Amino acid sequence: MTGVQIALTVALTVLVVVVVAVLVVALKVVRRLGGTVPAVAPVGDDPAFLAEKDRQEHSLASLRTAAEDATAAVDEARAAAAAARTEAAAAKAEASAARSEARRIIDGARAEADSLLERSHRQAETDAEQARATARRAGEREVNQLTAVAKEQSQDAERRQRRLDERERLLAEEAERLAERDRRISGTEADLLEREASFARRESELAEGEERHREELERIAGLTADAARVEVVETIEAQAKREAALLVRDIENDARNTAEQRARHIVVDAIQRVASEQTAESVVSVLHLPSDEMKGRIIGREGRNIRAFESTTGVNLIIDDTPEAVLLSCFDPVRREIGRLTLEKLVLDGRIHPHRIEEVFDQAKHEVERLCQRAAEDALVEVGITDLHPELMTLLGRLRYRTSYGQNVLKHLVETAHIAGIMAAELRLDPPLIKRCAFLHDIGKALTHEVEGSHALIGADVARKYGEHEDVVHAIEAHHNEVLPQTIEAVLTQASDACSGGRPGARRESLEAYVKRLERIEEIAGGKSGVEKVFAMQAGREIRVMVRPDDVDDIGAAVLARDVAKQIEEELTYPGQIRVTVVRESRVTEIAR
Repeated sequence: MTGVQIALTVALTVLVVVVVAVLVVALKVVRRLGGTVPAVAPVGDDPAFLAEKDRQEHSLASLRTAAEDATAAVDEARAAAAAARTEAAAAKAEASAARSEARRIIDGARAEADSLLERSHRQAETDAEQARATARRAGEREVNQLTAVAKEQSQDAERRQRRLDERERLLAEEAERLAERDRRISGTEADLLEREASFARRESELAEGEERHREELERIAGLTADAARVEVVETIEAQAKREAALLVRDIENDARNTAEQRARHIVVDAIQRVASEQTAESVVSVLHLPSDEMKGRIIGREGRNIRAFESTTGVNLIIDDTPEAVLLSCFDPVRREIGRLTLEKLVLDGRIHPHRIEEVFDQAKHEVERLCQRAAEDALVEVGITDLHPELMTLLGRLRYRTSYGQNVLKHLVETAHIAGIMAAELRLDPPLIKRCAFLHDIGKALTHEVEGSHALIGADVARKYGEHEDVVHAIEAHHNEVLPQTIEAVLTQASDACSGGRPGARRESLEAYVKRLERIEEIAGGKSGVEKVFAMQAGREIRVMVRPDDVDDIGAAVLARDVAKQIEEELTYPGQIRVTVVRESRVTEIAR
């Protein structure tokens, strides 16, 4: 039986027992009440009798109620017992089904456990076999490794033992050498002691001999030691003075050479630090026309316009077959520029006649004067000069259109002033004064066509007239050696003028002189022994000399380059420098057959 069934049975039994007890108690009470009732019940108003009667009625009522309750409880217990029996039967059926299912599951579990156990036994045997094989292989490897390690350690121990034996042998040999060295040192010390004693004896003997020799010399010479010392000092002093004079001469020569080298460095540095633009101008200006029809209008009826133009401007007007262009020719660059502006304005206006030419000429003249004034002001600002007489500024402005060997004079003055200022700063002189001297040194070129004489002397007179310092005037008049230079300002003005005019590319040289110089350079190089070909390159600034490798070796090529360069320096005058390159090429040719 299940626990539920047992509990229901116990509860039912308890209820039955309770109901039976209640019934028994009720029956006893009824019997007692019936036995105690008197045969003749008192009638009347006895209070005790009434109270007892009421009590008994109440007891009976309560007993009846209890009996009814017990009966209801018994009925309920019976119903509960029936339900319990039904549930117990269902529980029994479920329990039997559960038992059968449990038996089936247990049987399946046992079968599966048997199969798993069998498989696990087999897997365990396989794993054990693999583990034994792995352990065997690992053991073999460990044994091999231990054997190899033991072998290496034994070899290492043998090597160390051999090294120790060798070291012990070397130490024994070193100990023997040290012992031998100690013996030699002991013998040497004894010899040194003997030599020191002999040297001491010889020194005393030499001192005595020197004293006797000095006394004998004093006796023979008739001079005491002090007098002889004075005579020797005088002799040494004369010799020292002579050597000092020679040293002073060498120092002066050295200083002179160093001064020249230093001056070259200063000049070269000044040239390198100045970069100015140069405009190559000629005596001819070209004016482009909008069309060839304008040429006829410029000529005018029977040539009256061109005659009026030439007489008014002083410029020759050349009209040829050049398409849409006319030429203006004049040696005065200022007049040529005025004529060019006049003709340009007339062409733009279109009205060309003698009266209009005079009006436009006056306008162009004033415009060129303004341009000259502006150019002079710009040059003064660039150089750093502020206090200059207005008339000198006007003359400087006219130099804007003046050229010297293709070099613009005003730009040449600016460049010269910069170079002079740099050199003055290097020499720790007065840069503003020297820059002023260099800037005004060609001021006379503005009046060359109007006043006779050298432009240096003319410029000096003009500068003196307008209140320039005497050092400035002297530098102007001495920059071409018409007057010998007497001041450092004049010398630096000459140097800066030569630097600006002689630097490469500053001024044009004639084509004939250029060609002759190139030919002479090639002749100098070609006349040397072993030379095969000579090429003048880069406008004569580099010479390539091809030599025959069989006649000239490497050392001979270096000597040839030096000889050619030295001869060019001695015979030719050229701006800048000329590089001489000797090319020696060896070629070996073989034919494979």
